[in-house]
Amino acid sequence: MTDANVLKVQDLRVSFRQDGKLHPAVQGVSFSVGRGETVAIVGESGSGKSVTALSTVGLLPESASVEGSVTYEGREMIGASLADLRDVRGNDISFIFQEPMTSLNPLHTIEKQLAESLALHQGLTGDAARARILDLLNKVGIRDAENRLSDYPHQLSGGQRQRVMIAMALANEPELLVADEPTTALDVTIQAQILDLLMDLKRSEGMGLLFITHDLGIVRRIADRVCVMKDGAIVEEGPTAKLFANPQHDYTKTLINAEAQGRPDPVAEDAPVIANTENLRIWFPVQRGLMRRTVGHIKAVNAASFSVRAGETIGIVGESGSGKTTLALAVMRLISSEGPVVFLGEDIQGRKSRQLQPLRRDMQIVFQDPYGSLSPRMTCEEIIAEGLTVHGVEPGRNRREMVAEIMEEVGLDPAAMHRYPHEFSGGQRQRIAIARAMILRPKLMVLDEPTSALDMTVQVQIVELLRNLQKKYGLAYLFISHDLRVVRALSHKVLVMRAGDIVESGEAKQIFDAPATEYTRALMAAAFDMKASEAVSQ
Repeated sequence: MTDANVLKVQDLRVSFRQDGKLHPAVQGVSFSVGRGETVAIVGESGSGKSVTALSTVGLLPESASVEGSVTYEGREMIGASLADLRDVRGNDISFIFQEPMTSLNPLHTIEKQLAESLALHQGLTGDAARARILDLLNKVGIRDAENRLSDYPHQLSGGQRQRVMIAMALANEPELLVADEPTTALDVTIQAQILDLLMDLKRSEGMGLLFITHDLGIVRRIADRVCVMKDGAIVEEGPTAKLFANPQHDYTKTLINAEAQGRPDPVAEDAPVIANTENLRIWFPVQRGLMRRTVGHIKAVNAASFSVRAGETIGIVGESGSGKTTLALAVMRLISSEGPVVFLGEDIQGRKSRQLQPLRRDMQIVFQDPYGSLSPRMTCEEIIAEGLTVHGVEPGRNRREMVAEIMEEVGLDPAAMHRYPHEFSGGQRQRIAIARAMILRPKLMVLDEPTSALDMTVQVQIVELLRNLQKKYGLAYLFISHDLRVVRALSHKVLVMRAGDIVESGEAKQIFDAPATEYTRALMAAAFDMKASEAVSQ
């Protein structure tokens, strides 16, 4: 590392005009990034992390008012002409964003998207551009790169799409790479590989790296220095090792300690079995030709067997595409499968929708993205009471009273029941989704990545809420997640899935303390040691 600063930010202030008023988002932020240095900006949603990063090259909307100084190698960026900003964007400062599927054009091949950047910034076309594209794809670890050039984004896995985004960011050999939550949506093993890749590229290319995240586990591993943001201001800054060993600000201490702790209460010995399966198989036919003949199958789940009792949590872990969610949806009879599915003592396999409807109030699901699963046109009250409309209000009960009661139980103010989803924070929206499921007093709840999109402190709150609800009502949970720290805090038993197979299952303590398979050991290493074997995803 040298003393030269690639980027220097001094007294940055950003406000957004809304309803004729200025609303501050960033207040007096100052920091620098040296050549070859990794600086992490951490904080919860709404703290101003991404706004700060976007300010560096003038990517904020017209409603933003920006003051202060941002210099790239001595050149002032605030107030710079559009031509000067375009010269720096992509060439000298490149961005990697959180969700590559929304950043890549779904209508263009990988080759075309990389070629556009090379033509725009370097004037490379034809064979020269193709050679550079192949070099970039090989550098970021895309296997069989030549045969992937004609692929579209939807044909790549999440990790592959993120590697393509990194290749695009590196295409013009930038001096500074800004990575805004680049691993949040990835499995733990893929996350570890992407982080290793970024570190290797930073060393080989001599870049500065500005890394924005809410995950302090990542920060501890990759950052040289850390800036902690809260309410638009940096409340603490320092070398990573020193800041973690001796945090000074109360907020920093809260973030460092924000990890789901403890273990669930033991399951009663006489707890009844709520749901169980035996050799459950879910194969999707592949049909081709005019006659739509079946030429093969996508084997989503093979011979899955497990049972879950009242008051028990079964954690289902594995990488994307391993069959976790498919298995849970089959248990709820939302997709077809082969093999018995026994719910509350009755085999419900093969029952038609009308026959299943009376059982639906006893099996509920909470999805990963509360913003996507809540109707933006319905109030909080309407969303939570939706199940009551379908299944009927309990005799002698008032619907609004029931909504108020469940809102209080999940930690929401009943006075806010008239509000719409966009008026709540991410954590509050997830509480609404939990309340919608809980108001029917189900026996089984499927929790599909319910904490992955949340800040660490909010994750802790949701885990504690789920524990309390389970203890009070004897709920059975199927908890699907790639966050093994949360799984360890919530689960009594764990199923480890890979490519449709349950490769290991058992008591949570046994799985976490002494995993029996190489795949499980790699998952644990990626989650807790942040070092994953490449072999895991091969």
